[in-house]
Amino acid sequence: MNRSILSTLTGCLLMAVACTQADITPVPLDAISTGGELAARIDRNFDRLEDEMYRPDSVFHSRLWQSWPGDAQGRIVLGLVCDARASGREPLYLKTILDHYPQFMNAKGYFGPEFDGVLNEQQLSGNGWVLRGLCEYYEWTGDPVALDRIRAIVDGLFMNGKGVFKDYPIDPESRRRNLGDAIGEIVYNDAQWVLSSDIGCVFIGMEGLIHAYKLIGGDELKALIDELIARFLEVDLVGIRAQTHASLTACRGLIRYAEITGEEKYIDEVRKRWELYRQYGMTEGYQNYNWFCRYDTWSEPCAVVDSYMVAVQLWQHTGDPRYLDQAELIYYNGLCHDQRENGGFGCDFCPSLHTHRHDLAVRTDEASWCCTMRGSEGLSSAASYAFFRRGKDLILPFYRDCVLELDGLELTEQTNYPFDPENGEVLLGIEKAGVQIKALCLRQPYGATDLRVEVCGEEIPAVFENGFLRISRKWKAGDKVRMSFRLASVEQEPEAGAVKHLVGPLLYGTEGDAPETPVYHLMDPKVSRESGYSKVIIH
Repeated sequence: MNRSILSTLTGCLLMAVACTQADITPVPLDAISTGGELAARIDRNFDRLEDEMYRPDSVFHSRLWQSWPGDAQGRIVLGLVCDARASGREPLYLKTILDHYPQFMNAKGYFGPEFDGVLNEQQLSGNGWVLRGLCEYYEWTGDPVALDRIRAIVDGLFMNGKGVFKDYPIDPESRRRNLGDAIGEIVYNDAQWVLSSDIGCVFIGMEGLIHAYKLIGGDELKALIDELIARFLEVDLVGIRAQTHASLTACRGLIRYAEITGEEKYIDEVRKRWELYRQYGMTEGYQNYNWFCRYDTWSEPCAVVDSYMVAVQLWQHTGDPRYLDQAELIYYNGLCHDQRENGGFGCDFCPSLHTHRHDLAVRTDEASWCCTMRGSEGLSSAASYAFFRRGKDLILPFYRDCVLELDGLELTEQTNYPFDPENGEVLLGIEKAGVQIKALCLRQPYGATDLRVEVCGEEIPAVFENGFLRISRKWKAGDKVRMSFRLASVEQEPEAGAVKHLVGPLLYGTEGDAPETPVYHLMDPKVSRESGYSKVIIH
């Protein structure tokens, strides 16, 4: 596979404790003001989503999206809502796009042709993104019109799958497994299905359906979701060469369904498929192969976003800190590498031991038809994941420049992690005490050594259990916490004779004869096809 102490010190009670299970919930995104590199990424992506091609006059008419009804119209709403919530900035065209929906929907209230007895998995996938966008918009604004449209899409389109979803073709020998480019295409029909080269994209629609169920409920809808889930759990993802994006989106749906229903068995199912993804779907650069085991393909930022979110959510539900380590590697080396100078997201060639390709290079400057819009969910998730709550404990699984304002509490965070490996530092300040928090739970930074922790100027034992240090005291305005560390330089051997170099969570590579540098970049213009950019990461 790719891959206590109890001490009292000046009124500060220290307990190392595991952060466990689903009583951990993310702090509302609206309570977090993000700064630093993540804020720059969100702002640049937001600017890109307000460029001409994503405005109402374009987003409903582009030929790019004709074979994916609703896909762009759903993703752009989702992207704008995510960027708006993460930045606090008002989206210029969101309301107009939503107002245009009825003009481009059919009489039944969804995108694409009306159901004629055959289910089109690309249409179900596209309208799944419409559901996701509308659900996020409704949860943000409470607009009842959005809820009406959600019901119309569920009843008008998805309910036609009752009794048919269980027969979605999953026999590897029946699917055409080595077709398709970065934009999926229809490859063949059978009596009940129009099927895509993006094998399994029907389950993207399932994730939208599950989000809708959270808002509108209903026994009939639950039965439909159960039918879809049962079919997904029967799929041999590796054998059928399922699209990794579709598979990971489905896993996010299962996690959401576990949260709605309380059935933790779905978390176990996601864990199994996550390990399959890590072994057969993740590149040596922590991106994805577009399909399982098709190692000569390309990365797709949509799947990288999904993988990042799945990893964090698995930690949230299991308490296993290894998932946070995996998420950290995906964010800095996968998601951040995929974001281009203009704020959009593009596809890369895959460094792979299977194909003896050792370099990371740009295949597509920008996947404007999907990944640029979807990247916003990855970035807004990174902002949201800065803080979690468990009762009166405040949990910090990642470190970012930001300010948290929650129920009268104001906490500032400043950090140079992971960009200064010799002098790593996280500084926390309680500006306003507000609601009483019992403890701060600080994650051990990935790759950190020589850790020191000070509370209000006094050093305390830096003892971490299950990845976290829990600092409990009666917090008051003016309290400060400082954590300092170095980041280890490590060489990993993915196989005999092959080496990767990491410093903390940052993967390093070489360009020609130049010294090694991180593959991480902050929207560097040289990461483009035109520049001939290529960085060797396997030596």
